[in-house]
This record gives sequence, C-alpha cells and structure tokens, in this order.
Amino acid sequence: METFELRTVQRQGELAVLEVAGYINNEGGEAIASEARALLDGGCRTLLLDLHATRIINSIGISLLLEVLERTLEVKGTLAFCCLTPSIAKTFQIMGLGQYARLFPDRASALAELAQVR
Repeated sequence: METFELRTVQRQGELAVLEVAGYINNEGGEAIASEARALLDGGCRTLLLDLHATRIINSIGISLLLEVLERTLEVKGTLAFCCLTPSIAKTFQIMGLGQYARLFPDRASALAELAQVR
C-alpha cells in the first residue's frame, strides 16, 4: 500500500498549493479535508491540489474531495487540481467534477490562470 503525504508548498495571499502524494483513501482524504478547512478558515479562497504523485483515489477519498469542494464553494472560493493521471482525470470527468472545480494539465498553467481569477 502506498504511503500518503500532504504538504502546503505555497501560500500567497488567497492562494494555497497543496502537494498530494500517494493513495487518497479515507485517511488521505481526511488529511486533505482538514488542511483545506484550516486554509479556508484562515482566509484562503483558492486551493490548488497538485496530484502529480497520486495514482489512486478510492470512493471515500472522492467523497472527501467533494466535501472540500462544497466548503470551497460555500466561501465563494475556487478549488483546482493539476497533474492528474489519465485514470484520475477520467474519474473526475465521469463524476462531473470539472463543472465545479478547475482542472489543469500542470502546475504552471494552473498558477498562471488562477492568478488572474483572484
């Protein structure tokens, strides 16, 4: 089983970038949700989750990401993801997540576009 790691690697104004590595299951999803809540409560309005080191998300992990999305929308913020594997991108597409969260191929394009939104 893959280990899970989460780091806030950038915090600039209302934008925070979180790097996620490993399997997003109930524990990983809870860690993301907890960190997202703290950032949103601290004034962050744009969260970018970089999933370049994540290959698998289970259904509980997805449901926890949806909770993060709901909380972000409640504060009129933006949730974005970048560096998705093809299988995760397909899962997000099937779920319709791209209708409510922003999806980017890489971190550089995400940061460039998200900087214009703020």
